[in-house]
Amino acid sequence: MSVRLSRLANGLIVASDPMDSVESVSVGVYVGVGTRQERAAHNGVAHILEHMAFKGTTTRTARDIAEQVEAVGGIMNAHTGREQTAYYVKLLREDLKLGVDLLADILLNSVFDPDELERERGVILQELGQVEDTPDDVIFDRFQSAAYPGQSLGRPVLGSAEIIKSLPRQAVIDFQRRHYGAATMVISAAGRHDHDKLVEMVEKAFGGLPAHGDAQHEPARYAGGATREDSELEQVHFVLGYPGVSFADPDYYAASTLSTLLGGGMSSRLFQEIREKRGLCYTISSFAASYLDGGLFGVYTGTGESEIAELMPVLAEELVKVATPPPEDEVRRARAQMKAGLLMSLESTNARSDTLASQLLIFGRPIPPEEVTRKIDAVTAEDVARVARRIFSGPLTLAAMGPLGQLETNAKIAERLGTSIAV
Repeated sequence: MSVRLSRLANGLIVASDPMDSVESVSVGVYVGVGTRQERAAHNGVAHILEHMAFKGTTTRTARDIAEQVEAVGGIMNAHTGREQTAYYVKLLREDLKLGVDLLADILLNSVFDPDELERERGVILQELGQVEDTPDDVIFDRFQSAAYPGQSLGRPVLGSAEIIKSLPRQAVIDFQRRHYGAATMVISAAGRHDHDKLVEMVEKAFGGLPAHGDAQHEPARYAGGATREDSELEQVHFVLGYPGVSFADPDYYAASTLSTLLGGGMSSRLFQEIREKRGLCYTISSFAASYLDGGLFGVYTGTGESEIAELMPVLAEELVKVATPPPEDEVRRARAQMKAGLLMSLESTNARSDTLASQLLIFGRPIPPEEVTRKIDAVTAEDVARVARRIFSGPLTLAAMGPLGQLETNAKIAERLGTSIAV
């Protein structure tokens, strides 16, 4: 079977990815809205809205929502990102109607009870505190902020404690009213279900959803720069990065292949050279993060205070070397890792529902796995080297925290890499 799409009268898209070999179904409401749509003074409101959706509706209490989904063995959750927010449930196929009804209820009928909001502020502050106690999480927020300073794409998804404590209830309501509508949403399901019946359920539950929905955001303006915090941690946490590529960039798959080859697994160059051969760190990896109109490419490592002095020159050398076409066996191995990750994800109803919805929100169409694997297979060694030269010519972003006494200066690191860094 293949993916099926339907559009309701209000414009809401309903997408199905049938899997007849399973007994469950994952269904979710995916909104093309997140941190990028927030005002600076309301940073974190998208995440607060995600929490508050589960805190009671005109017909259900927060406890009712939890008990009803778990009474049938289902799992209900949500997550907020910079460009998307998702609300989803996984349950047995015979309980799909309950899942759709619950999703509609929390998104169309939430009451945003003031007492619940005050309690949830405390929960979110605990979540924020947990992140702040985890340096390998904090460092990525700081890296993001340095790469995109003074703009929504650079602000943290969770917001700040100051804003969370004082954000007005009306701001949460207004954010939902402005940004949540059929124009910004997709309902996606994967697993054992009938598409036509799903459309009937969605039409009944979401037929009253407003057609409008504002997903506008300010353009991404990568600037780069550095942020350092010398502190008494056990390790130095360090992210080095460059401007990457957007989802629609022709070099998207070449950049992904470069990231996999460079630091995507135990056989990658950085892992082998820096961890296995020299023992300079426990963790080192690379990443290629794409957005609608930009992206980031970077390397993260956590290492000791003395090891960072030796690690930096080796890391710089590896980044310079990869701008020369790598051996074909390395490229082949990276392509195989990417294809295996894609194809293995097809065994998960959640992953398939997420992927289908994201493709519709980003590209406006479902992309068959065969098309993706074909594009991965088309990446050559010269493509990898070319995209490395393109990305690594951009201005640097550096973020570091921990005992930084032996970390080279920003200017020295930029000099090693043959690029520049904003000061």
